[in-house]
Amino acid sequence: MNKDTLIFIGLDTHKISTEVAYITDDRISSCQHYGKIPTTKQALIKLARQFVSKYPSATLHFVYEAGPCGYWVYRLLTSLGHCCYVVAPSLIPRKPGVRIKTDKRDAKMLAERLKQCDLTAIYVPEPEDEAIRDLSRARETAMHDLNDARYQLKALLLRNNIQYQGTANWSLKHLRWLSELILPHPCQHIVLQEALQIVNERQSRLERLDNELVHHVKGWRYYPVIKAMQAMRGIRLRVAVGVIAELGDLSRFDHPRKLMAYLGLVPSEHSSGTRQRKGAITKCGNKRARRLLVEGAHGYRYSAKVSVELQKRQEGIPKDIVDLAWKAQLRLCRRYSKLMHRGKHRSIVVTAIAREMIAYIWAISREVVLTPVEPKARLSRVPAK
Repeated sequence: MNKDTLIFIGLDTHKISTEVAYITDDRISSCQHYGKIPTTKQALIKLARQFVSKYPSATLHFVYEAGPCGYWVYRLLTSLGHCCYVVAPSLIPRKPGVRIKTDKRDAKMLAERLKQCDLTAIYVPEPEDEAIRDLSRARETAMHDLNDARYQLKALLLRNNIQYQGTANWSLKHLRWLSELILPHPCQHIVLQEALQIVNERQSRLERLDNELVHHVKGWRYYPVIKAMQAMRGIRLRVAVGVIAELGDLSRFDHPRKLMAYLGLVPSEHSSGTRQRKGAITKCGNKRARRLLVEGAHGYRYSAKVSVELQKRQEGIPKDIVDLAWKAQLRLCRRYSKLMHRGKHRSIVVTAIAREMIAYIWAISREVVLTPVEPKARLSRVPAK
């Protein structure tokens, strides 16, 4: 048994426990159930040491499904010098008609699929990149919470037939007007004061997270890409940070079409023989990055021009990138107008513009020189034997 070269180990991870199964590289070997271990660092280190002592000349390949537990298992096993792969549950091939699903069977299935090279490993971000992504998502959550509090306050006023006669909601004048309101019943007035307090607290929380995000992004290794992306119309700092934080290293895509497909911005297709049928976009991949691009695509509904704000964002950016951003603006504005005149629905037009935006972002990222990071054991696909 010590002559085995590869040992494939499947981990069905959960919050408390992890089921383990393994299979050797031998063609006639069958998958073996190792048992259940606690989902802790000490238990995983002990597991790896036991396999190393049992198969001293073998190479260990671990695999587990991506889930709410994050990537700490991947980082722990790779730090020990072993190969580890994280796979998306939606990309795992499954046999039709299987009606029994248990943790033990899932662990065996992962090990067998890894041996057969039927799994595609997902991109695992660096710890610093994941931290920036968490901060960007926290800022977006704070913005949604603030909007929810504002909606609840406006609904209270609407139920009592109180309307603001000004023009700008949530301005200083509007907030003073709200603070001076007195509702007819004391209980309703208490609700109003509590709603105002919640709005102020969530506004302060959003401002704090905005300041922290701007401060930490300037020291991030992807900040040159984020700064270069802002040369494009419709992409400001927070949109650029959100897209790069969700997608990570764009250089791993050797063609922009692969990036479009990764984001789910390409049309679905069901063709057979001479019949060709295309439908709505696939909507696979990261939905937050796709939504941010769609929001930025609305800026191309106007004629192409360089506004004062865009000119300020382009200061300090190389001329090649600025020229590429202007080329993108000319094309996308013209394409937006052309598709609208053809009678296309606005949502379809905006999606088409977002699909081309990510291609220009990919081209801009290739023009930016980043600080290299230390290489580590990460493979985009499981290698064939």
